[in-house]
Amino acid sequence: MGRVSGKVALVTGAASGIGRGAALALAAEGAKLVVTDVDEAGLKETAALIGKAGGTASAHKHDVTSEARWAEIVAAVKAEFGGLHILVNNAGIAIGASIFEMSYEEWTRQQSINVDGVFFGVKHAIPLIAASGGGSVINISSVAGLQGAPGLAGYCATKGAVRLFTKAVALECAQGQMNVRVNSVHPGIIETAIWQKMTPGGTDAIASSVLPIAEGANAIDPNAIAATTPLGYAGVPADIAAGIVYLASDESRYMTGSELVIDGGMTAR
Repeated sequence: MGRVSGKVALVTGAASGIGRGAALALAAEGAKLVVTDVDEAGLKETAALIGKAGGTASAHKHDVTSEARWAEIVAAVKAEFGGLHILVNNAGIAIGASIFEMSYEEWTRQQSINVDGVFFGVKHAIPLIAASGGGSVINISSVAGLQGAPGLAGYCATKGAVRLFTKAVALECAQGQMNVRVNSVHPGIIETAIWQKMTPGGTDAIASSVLPIAEGANAIDPNAIAATTPLGYAGVPADIAAGIVYLASDESRYMTGSELVIDGGMTAR
């Protein structure tokens, strides 16, 4: 307990999944939370869970593709809490489709949320983190940012971009002596709603012959994919949240520009 006590953390995409898990874990370790998402109902539930556990959380509807909204969110954090120490750029989507069938709209939508959203977050939040005495930025990438996957070329492109963008920002912050560390997290197969939102075209392109999908359903069973990994099962949001707390805390003070891979051994082969 108390690994991030006295710190203020901003987590995007916090209405569910990894974002909610990260927010709950950071709050449990003493941070005051600002949680954001476009899903207001889920966001309110996350904030309520933090409050019920004795934590502090402020919820804001937030489209991460809007630079103007990012400026408003960061200003609201400063006004409400006086500063910021931790940013978790988690908001993201995955659109599964063959690259030969993917529309330009689908391509740019992933880029806008997964890449532009991280850029805006870094651009607007890091100056406040530096002015608050320093801290940590955690950008959520994926194993898809480390290796290719058929049917997920667009997603891989965005997550690979997050990986290298993280390294460049880490170097710039270090060069500027801003006392801000910047790292990326690369989850493997995690049980979240992203699988239930996969499109039929994506499930076909990812090779449905090895992924049991209910007839007429859009969903992929994450455990069916994870069964082929070394540990043989899917992770849960708490597994990723544990890594996020580590990177947010002073325990990782000598880490910047690094990749924290939490994938059940998926990329070890």
